[in-house]
Amino acid sequence: MKTVKGIIVDPVNRDTFSGEVEIEHGRIKQIKKADDVPQRYILPGMVDAHIHIESSMLIPSEFARLAVQHGTVATVSDPHEIANVCGKEGVEYMIENGKKVPLKFYFGAPSCVPATPFETAGAVLDVDDVKELLERDEIHYLAEMMNWPGVLNDDPDVLAKIEAALKLGKPVDGHAPGLNGERARKYASAGITTDHESFTRQEAIDKLEAGMLIAIREGSAAKNYEALIDLLKDYPGKMMFCSDDKHPDDLLRGHINEIVSRTLARGFDLYDVLHASSVLPVQHYKLKVGLLQPGDPADFIIVDNPESMNVLETWIDGEQVYDKDTVRFGDIASSRINNFKSYEVSAEDFKLYSENQDQQIIVANDGELITGSKTVTLQIKDGEVLAAPEKDILKIAVVNRYEKQPPAVGFITNFGLKNGAIASSVGHDSHNIIVVGTSDEFLSRAVNLIMENEGGISAVHGENEDVLPLPIGGIMSDDSGEIVARGYERLSKISREMGSTLKAPFMLISFMALLVIPSLKMSDKGLFDGENFEFVDQ
Repeated sequence: MKTVKGIIVDPVNRDTFSGEVEIEHGRIKQIKKADDVPQRYILPGMVDAHIHIESSMLIPSEFARLAVQHGTVATVSDPHEIANVCGKEGVEYMIENGKKVPLKFYFGAPSCVPATPFETAGAVLDVDDVKELLERDEIHYLAEMMNWPGVLNDDPDVLAKIEAALKLGKPVDGHAPGLNGERARKYASAGITTDHESFTRQEAIDKLEAGMLIAIREGSAAKNYEALIDLLKDYPGKMMFCSDDKHPDDLLRGHINEIVSRTLARGFDLYDVLHASSVLPVQHYKLKVGLLQPGDPADFIIVDNPESMNVLETWIDGEQVYDKDTVRFGDIASSRINNFKSYEVSAEDFKLYSENQDQQIIVANDGELITGSKTVTLQIKDGEVLAAPEKDILKIAVVNRYEKQPPAVGFITNFGLKNGAIASSVGHDSHNIIVVGTSDEFLSRAVNLIMENEGGISAVHGENEDVLPLPIGGIMSDDSGEIVARGYERLSKISREMGSTLKAPFMLISFMALLVIPSLKMSDKGLFDGENFEFVDQ
């Protein structure tokens, strides 16, 4: 039997006391009060209530090695990204790799593969595929139902996926940005119980009053914390924390513990905050994760004090997996999986010929997935519509990575590049190659770097070029988190040297092909209006 002593913070019973935790066979045998305990705090481990592990560019086992250092013991993980690339085989890859480490990954069945019929993906998961996944013990919920128009319009395939989850007693996650009022109520009435896409207070309130739980998202690109955090005071039992997408450099610095510390610094009630970071996700998703109760799995963390959330130790199933800068599980051997057709592109491929000088362009917003749209008048020369880098109007293109096709080309503003291009095969949701740059030559060079590596992020600046290979699905690396983070930071620095002032340019570019988020995006098939779900004439 193991005994761990400290100041115990129990958010389930809203109690704090000096005591000791007795552990036997990986579970908490009993918790009792004790005197003369160390001045350290024992709390339930933290749970990320919604995340795409793939967004870290790390495989699950390497994600786990970083996350446990920040007190994360479990994640509610949507393998939607790898499923769009490799289908069920990709989901299986995530499950099996996640089993190799102590951190508890709870994967869902991706509900929308492909996310829309308006782009080329690497796989399709139909109703039967989703049902087959949901019947597996390793699949714990139906992942984000992005096809909210299908829900509102009673699409039979969409409703069949939801019904399959509900029949098995598995929760259904939502994904409905901008939905409010009666539309939010109908969406929730289909059996959808959560949402992490609210970006205004009123939108979140409408969903809460419709019976949904809200996950406050603070990730590397989308940040809704400031807009939503005050709702924790009014709806303390219905709020959770999530990151959704967490890039490797950010994951090195922190995870859910950062949100907890930030919220406590604002004076929020400690028990309410821990309910959001631990209790509610465990209870809602019926996770086999302990909450510092007798009989629970011995999953907990030790911090120097709750305000700083500086994690000293992380325990999972009664084993100390992290202790003062030492992770107690090593590197995990991993196989590779991918679905990538490499071919060379040329500068000529990125020319846009049109008689229309007035072009609708994407307006990127730093730190937001939602884009704007505006019409600008561009110069035409020999039938070709020209970018205007001096006005920060750059070319954007999406290149099909599953079959050889001409790129789709348009224009974008607010990336700020002066002389070069950045590209990524992390391009939500279908993960075609997306590129932004100041000239067709730069665009082709950046894309070809990714083609040569069958996945990655790249930057081309003058005569210089660099690439971070992502050979697993074209979206993940099997290198260490530190190596991947350094590569990511190096490429981000190059983008800043080109003039970009974006906080996370490679995260933002990855969402410029996310068609289910309004308003204007770019598919491999053309410029797309995400509010009316139709292509835009150029």
